[in-house]
Amino acid sequence: MLSAGLPQGAVPKLERPGPLRDRVYEALLELITTRALQPGQHLVESELAGHLGVSRQPVREALQRLNTEGWVDLRPAQGAFVHEPTEEEADQLLTVRTLLEAEAARLAAANAGSSGIAVLQELCAEGERAVDADDVDAAVAMNARFHAKVMELAGNAVLAELAAQVDRRVRWYYTPVARQRGLTSWIEHRHLIDAIEARDELRASLLMREHTEHTRRSYHEREKS
Repeated sequence: MLSAGLPQGAVPKLERPGPLRDRVYEALLELITTRALQPGQHLVESELAGHLGVSRQPVREALQRLNTEGWVDLRPAQGAFVHEPTEEEADQLLTVRTLLEAEAARLAAANAGSSGIAVLQELCAEGERAVDADDVDAAVAMNARFHAKVMELAGNAVLAELAAQVDRRVRWYYTPVARQRGLTSWIEHRHLIDAIEARDELRASLLMREHTEHTRRSYHEREKS
């Protein structure tokens, strides 16, 4: 059992084939991103290896990679800990996210066809159902898929590549405020879909900027709520 425990069913199964160290890395990153492993939590190699059904070596390699990428802190004589993001780190990341996604929304309004808009509507409906069921994990996943679809509809490969680099950290920061944002977030998504369908580039960009700014503010205000 991990020091702070993991929710039942939280440990993902390792997919095969592929280098074991990469699969362990992906599994641990998913646990961190979804906050099954909480910021500041002590990561014990032997416990992680037992949960994942692997030896300690690929776990050690994965933790070193996660440390390099800023997800894990390796402390001399103490071990590995999930990184605790500062308010400044979160603010910088979410500000960049706003810039990328506002432009994606503008381009989506210029380029999206009826089939793409239909996908956005279905993703929005799924997200609303997740909120109604108080399924935070599903709501976070649907939110990520919704924003990824807007990015896809933008049709700019470079923009999509940049957004992919921050996507997992966005999920990391969004998870603790997903319940707080609740249905309001999906109402904002509905308005955004309307702007994209109307091919109103300026309004789509503005709505996405406001939407992502609401999330950024919610993250900073989460301790007060």
